[in-house]
Amino acid sequence: MSHYESLLQIPKWHFMDESMTGRSRSALESFAADDTLCHLVGQQMSSPTVRTWVHNKTVVLGIQDHRLPHIAEAIPMLEHAGYNVIVRNSGGLAVVLDEGVLNISIVLSEHDSSIDIPTGYEVMLAFVRRLFPEAGDRIAAYEIVGSYCPGSYDLSIDGLKFAGISQRRLRQGIAVQVYLCVEGSGAERAELIRDLYDIGLQGVETKFSYPAIKPEVMASLAELLELPITVNDVVIRLQILLRELADEVVMGSFRPEEMELYTFYLNRVVERNKKMLITE
Repeated sequence: MSHYESLLQIPKWHFMDESMTGRSRSALESFAADDTLCHLVGQQMSSPTVRTWVHNKTVVLGIQDHRLPHIAEAIPMLEHAGYNVIVRNSGGLAVVLDEGVLNISIVLSEHDSSIDIPTGYEVMLAFVRRLFPEAGDRIAAYEIVGSYCPGSYDLSIDGLKFAGISQRRLRQGIAVQVYLCVEGSGAERAELIRDLYDIGLQGVETKFSYPAIKPEVMASLAELLELPITVNDVVIRLQILLRELADEVVMGSFRPEEMELYTFYLNRVVERNKKMLITE
């Protein structure tokens, strides 16, 4: 067992499954939930937590996307295509969420010992490899040029990206978040983000270098594994994996006494998003 896998092997995991219940809610609620979990887990008020979440058609913009010179024209294009648009509070660029994309957050505490950024990424890589043993070491982590939201921990099989990882750190808690394109067409999602940059830039030169999207470098796990795998299948795999990793798995959402903290973080996320989406 690697050092990274040992960080996953703990006595008790809390599993919060919102892969079905959260679909019709705003993705802002998911970012607020992860902030709340960072606080609770970081301050050792809750066990380390794995949360699954799925949202209906949403484009989550990064801070730099919001600064596109023609963002005021790009957002209506996305909305016309049937997508909600929000700005996220963790790093990275635009990603697509829909019913075929499963997001997994692993929330750990740095209260007793620090977990550096590379370790956070490696823990998620180890987790995803355990989820998909039929792919195993074929799952590589390096930047896939031409993908949306490119980063050094893009996850790919045979050079085609199916997932990206980001991190959120708050109150000694760390939420390592992965979006897994499980079902559907990875290339079609990438075409939407290519259109976002085409309309948002319109040839204007900017200080920040936005990615030139090549839809053909992105795919879903169903496409890559040539299996009719669904989001629900992956959630079931995840529950089985947690039971292998821990002596005890406790399921459930926020307790009543934690809801006040969640409301605080939700209000903060919503207010910040309102300010970000005011386009001149």
